[in-house]
Amino acid sequence: MNTLASPPHDSAATPDTRGEATALLRSLTGRPDAAFHPGQFEAISALVDDRRRALVVQRTGWGKSAVYFVATGLLRRRGAGPTLLVSPLLALMRDQVSAAERAGVRAAAINSATADEWDDISAKLAADEIDVLLVSPERLNNPQFRETQLPSLLARMGLLVIDEAHCISDWGHDFRPDYRRIATLISDIDRSIPVLATTATANGRVVADVVEQLGSDVLTLRGSLSRASLRLGVLSLPSARDRLAWLISHLGSLPGSGIIYALTVSAAEDTAMLLREAGMSVASYTGRTDPEERERLEHALKANEVKALVATSALGMGFDKPDLGFVVHLGAPSSPVAYYQQVGRAGRATDHADVLLLPGREDLEIWRYFATASMPDPDRAAAVIAALGDEPLSTPALEARVDLRRTQLELLLKVLDVDGAVRRVKGGWVATGAPWHYDAERYARIAEARVAEQQAMLEYERGAICRMELLQRELDDPAAAPCGRCDVCAGPWYPTDLSGEAASRAASQLDVTGVPIEPRGMWPTGADKRGLPVRGRIAPAEKALVGRAVARLTDLGWGGTLRERFAAGAPDAPIDARLMEGVIATLRDWPWADRPVGVVAMPSLTRPQLVASTAALIAERGRLPYLGTLEVDPSRPVSGPGGNSAFRLASVWDRFTVPESLAAVLADAPGPILLVDDLVDSRWSLTVASRELLRAGAPAVLPFALASVA
Repeated sequence: MNTLASPPHDSAATPDTRGEATALLRSLTGRPDAAFHPGQFEAISALVDDRRRALVVQRTGWGKSAVYFVATGLLRRRGAGPTLLVSPLLALMRDQVSAAERAGVRAAAINSATADEWDDISAKLAADEIDVLLVSPERLNNPQFRETQLPSLLARMGLLVIDEAHCISDWGHDFRPDYRRIATLISDIDRSIPVLATTATANGRVVADVVEQLGSDVLTLRGSLSRASLRLGVLSLPSARDRLAWLISHLGSLPGSGIIYALTVSAAEDTAMLLREAGMSVASYTGRTDPEERERLEHALKANEVKALVATSALGMGFDKPDLGFVVHLGAPSSPVAYYQQVGRAGRATDHADVLLLPGREDLEIWRYFATASMPDPDRAAAVIAALGDEPLSTPALEARVDLRRTQLELLLKVLDVDGAVRRVKGGWVATGAPWHYDAERYARIAEARVAEQQAMLEYERGAICRMELLQRELDDPAAAPCGRCDVCAGPWYPTDLSGEAASRAASQLDVTGVPIEPRGMWPTGADKRGLPVRGRIAPAEKALVGRAVARLTDLGWGGTLRERFAAGAPDAPIDARLMEGVIATLRDWPWADRPVGVVAMPSLTRPQLVASTAALIAERGRLPYLGTLEVDPSRPVSGPGGNSAFRLASVWDRFTVPESLAAVLADAPGPILLVDDLVDSRWSLTVASRELLRAGAPAVLPFALASVA
């Protein structure tokens, strides 16, 4: 491996190459005086003149896309085939296609949003009318694309580009199993085809991993990752209320338009709602946002039609607004590298941009969850492999045979596919017969690295050294040095006062309770394979009404109180006065058509005191009869958190019984029964218990829970 910071490149470059490249660069940028940054032409020459493999690690805004678009133009003039560009995000693809067109490079993208355009794209490829084809990493494993389109494309390919290459490495902050297939792709192509990998967020360990997958004789061009335009700061406030009050008080004074990052979907949506109610032009942007709406919101931010998007990490890599004025984090990402990637959206073409972190007490708990979410479980992996054979099984069919939710199953299948144990084919998935073992040592090292990253993020928050310098150190940047601009180097640059009105607004928003519990409408696919006598729609006579929970565990307000109550190891105890306030507020504001006429408690094996005391106090405060608790068969094993619907339903089927004394009361009940539980996740326990109450004679059932997982 040859590593260069930004030196002259000893290659076969000719004056004609530089002249042609400069002309293409000026077309791309629209500036007649545009010149290459140090390292840009060296990378282009390595690809065009030497046909080498190169890794470019440069800060956001340095111009990595210029390298592959200019290199594509030069290679095409020399008779090479089209460039295949692997790109991870739809937003990134849209921007890249637009940038290519400005340079006169004909580009097209094939992904989940453009799959119906493939026939037209295929025809243009055959006619040699496409210079760059952008594909998502997932598309590389689409059976039809992989078997019928990819071979001919690889045979003609002039350049392979892997954008956001840190996704290849499971040491990277945003590892994606689909990217691992690219290593196989690289090993299969002819050595005469140049390969370019680019990223702005790779430390030394990730660089080494990516280089190993690129193969021998890799040129690594690495520049300083310092961002002179960014003014970093951290403001620690005691509560979620204060953080929201700060946003209400000071968002309007931040420069231009920007992004407010939140760690969870509910936090992003709730914050956006609060800011809108305070008269600010903002919108939420999360994994739940429809693709068409995402595109509309991205355009609105680029056109400064909104002050900010309140976003999760769904708005990250690839979003390009050169004049983005600020990035605020409501809660910290789990690593300085991930944080650097997100704040890198700001100040790409401006002299100044403000970056502020407002850390929260709940950050550590959220980090712990996401740190392990992508790790394969060895028992479940073995179950998936055992369930597959030579005949393809679709994902829904496989889901019915293994105890995994769809999203967990899809992620595990990707990991097993990359490891060679399973393969996606037309019609579903098959087992390859290749042995698979759980690499416990590897995953332990990754988990250890994640913990180290979390500690480094806490060090960033403490501010013992320059904040930009710490970010550069975490990225193994040898040029790391004090920036002279952040709040550690130059003192706080941000206001710290909170207006009384803003604090009141934030408090009132955080005090809002009441999350709907939508009733299940369909029995899960595969329930019959678990021996259950149900399928299709749940009969209206056996279906609960819309229920309520006090709040989600991920909510900014009541979520904190509930997280403490439901934390692992937290003791069971009767409900306290503070939480009971939330219960009463939820019941008071519940827009039910008919008021409940009695209260029944769910039988809880883990929190019997909490559930029983909550139900009893509701009955007392509401002057309702407390009708007791459903009976439960304690010998029936209960599915733990996670798992798919068919398995979770099977674990609670026939678990609950309505006592005869309660059944006698239900038969004469003049209205709905309030069914009280502690925590609702899959909703199958409440669905089955409600069904039993309805079958015993209850006119209707209103489910109620203290907390909702989502």
